[in-house]
Amino acid sequence: MKKDIKIALVGNPNTGKSTLFNLLTGLNQKIGNFPGITVDKKVGYCKLPDGKHAEVVDLPGTYSLYPKSRDESIVFQVLADKNNSSHPDIVVLVADVTNLRRNLLLYSQVADLKIPIVLALNMADMAKKQGVEVDVDKLSERLGVQIVSISARSNSGLDQLKAAINNTTKIATQAEGTDVYILATEAIEKAKTVIKTDNNYFALQVLHQYETLDCFSNAEKLSLAQIRKEHDFDSSKLQAAETVARYRFLGGILSGIVQDTGAARKFNFSDKIDKVLTNRVWGFVIFLAILFFIFNAIFSWSAYPMELIENSFTWLTEYGHAHLPEGILTNLLLDGVVAGLGGVVIFIPQIAILFAFISILEDTGYMARVTFMMDKIMRKFGLSGKSVVPMISSLACAVPSIMSARNIESWKDRIITIMVAPLVSCSARLPVYTLLIGLVVPEKMVWGFINLQGLTLMGMYVVSIVAAILVALVMSFLIKAKEKSYFIMEMPVYQMPRWNNVLFTMYEKSKTFVVEAGKVIIAISIILWVMASYGPSDRFEQIDKKYAAIEAQKDSVQISTLERDKSAEKLENSYAGILGHAIEPAIKPLGFDWKIGIALITSFAAREAFVGTMATIYSVEGGDENVTSIRDKMRAAKFGDTGLPVFTFATSFSLMLFYAFAMQCMSTVAVVYRETKSWRWPGIQLVYMTALAYVASLIAYQLLK
Repeated sequence: MKKDIKIALVGNPNTGKSTLFNLLTGLNQKIGNFPGITVDKKVGYCKLPDGKHAEVVDLPGTYSLYPKSRDESIVFQVLADKNNSSHPDIVVLVADVTNLRRNLLLYSQVADLKIPIVLALNMADMAKKQGVEVDVDKLSERLGVQIVSISARSNSGLDQLKAAINNTTKIATQAEGTDVYILATEAIEKAKTVIKTDNNYFALQVLHQYETLDCFSNAEKLSLAQIRKEHDFDSSKLQAAETVARYRFLGGILSGIVQDTGAARKFNFSDKIDKVLTNRVWGFVIFLAILFFIFNAIFSWSAYPMELIENSFTWLTEYGHAHLPEGILTNLLLDGVVAGLGGVVIFIPQIAILFAFISILEDTGYMARVTFMMDKIMRKFGLSGKSVVPMISSLACAVPSIMSARNIESWKDRIITIMVAPLVSCSARLPVYTLLIGLVVPEKMVWGFINLQGLTLMGMYVVSIVAAILVALVMSFLIKAKEKSYFIMEMPVYQMPRWNNVLFTMYEKSKTFVVEAGKVIIAISIILWVMASYGPSDRFEQIDKKYAAIEAQKDSVQISTLERDKSAEKLENSYAGILGHAIEPAIKPLGFDWKIGIALITSFAAREAFVGTMATIYSVEGGDENVTSIRDKMRAAKFGDTGLPVFTFATSFSLMLFYAFAMQCMSTVAVVYRETKSWRWPGIQLVYMTALAYVASLIAYQLLK
């Protein structure tokens, strides 16, 4: 899209920066990576009142320009390098008005970089409830910048913010004149000459961070290293001195600005709820009850829309076979692409419901409490409290959760978190679980209000989390390191969920699921259809002769099942069938047949491809006249040698355990390599998870069969 100016959103974590980004850009946004690194880059576009088009970049949250993690280091890199593609014309610093002094520390640092800046005081409605009043005009006068009071959650103050962005050309200079730089004056002056700048604070920051900055040459970095050595530049002491000086300066700025009316003492609603929700006993009981409700809802609420989608695809396939000309292209379209895609689209209601609940739990502030409660348990198993966030994020997808482990400073804790995060059941496993549970678990209520299928689904998630924690315990003994880690987090106050944000999350996640999974499914379905429809010519010729002879005998019993039997035999002798039979001896002890073996191979591209593979295989096997739903086809599937049902409780449970533990996702392998910069860790991960999946499935099947 055409852009006239570039805006960067900067702020502390949990200040509503991402909510403001969504308000400004709506659906007109995209997510990529910052150049050369695997840190998420959220970019969107909005229109300003004067008709200008603005590109908005949402930078990672940080408490100061001194980074504690890889994500935080991006902020200064973007603001420092004018050649960076994300370098802004204007910075909008989003500050939590209920904790203004701490938020203004980052503001004062950014302002000293001499980039035009607007200060957005967010959570104005929350401040009012807490009895906090801020004299915005007086603060604006003292800081010398435009300040806008907003409430991103209630969409208040957005027009005023856009107007302020239009009018912003002024550079704030409020922090010059403090004693921030006095301890490194000579070093700063020499650094200014090397990097060709007249900005004292920019030079100071470069002296602190030059090793991680790509915008300086090796010669410049060597000169800066020499300056640090000559002047005994102690980065830790100088950062501490700067922080103290800035807080002293901000204390004077805020004098008479912030008023406490006394309502804050009465506003202890969150504290009262926390006494129950974070209780060492009742907290976990309530959390389990919430999980019960979520997984019951996933099955109960999605039943009708899933049935509607399933019937629609069945009708579409029947209609296509009845009205399209017979031939290879029609079969490829209907039995390959439509069947494979239908196996994915049917699960959109369940994916949408899952992400709706995750969004509500995050929006209300409850997810932070879950993280806090789990921290106590995680430490007993050798993990840092900071590992909780990536592991909870894995309920959605392992890829971003592994990337979020960058915030863990301890190398050992970070590696263990990366190694066990894929064990936590992600949303891609949900279609596999629900398909298999629907086959073997009856749709009935326990005690009149608990859905048995939902209870089984919750059990699979609990099994995956327990497995991740136990594997982490083993790895904590195998991986040695000296660092110690600490877990510090802010508890957000409880708030009502923003329903428009919940709906937006449902839409975005469902769209991502269909688009990302759909691309893989269609590709696999086409390849699989070709492999399942064709085979060695001599084998297919023998099958054709065999069934031609049967038809010539005019045996009415055999002719009635002729087409179905012929399709089944051709599938077994196709290239896909040959591949499946090749691995069948290894998977037969798990209760799997050669068709499931094909699905295990194809679903390495994406776990949810299992469903599309089953749909394609059974569509090819069934023939044109046998159009039924994938669940009906799998329910009727029989072992060729015994005639017994394939998908019994033992086989289905064994298969669910295999998918719960196996590394069935090449994207996860790729991101682990990218994050660790070594094939060693994804290799170990692939081996141990495959072995764990095989052993768990073997034990389950042998005990239950």
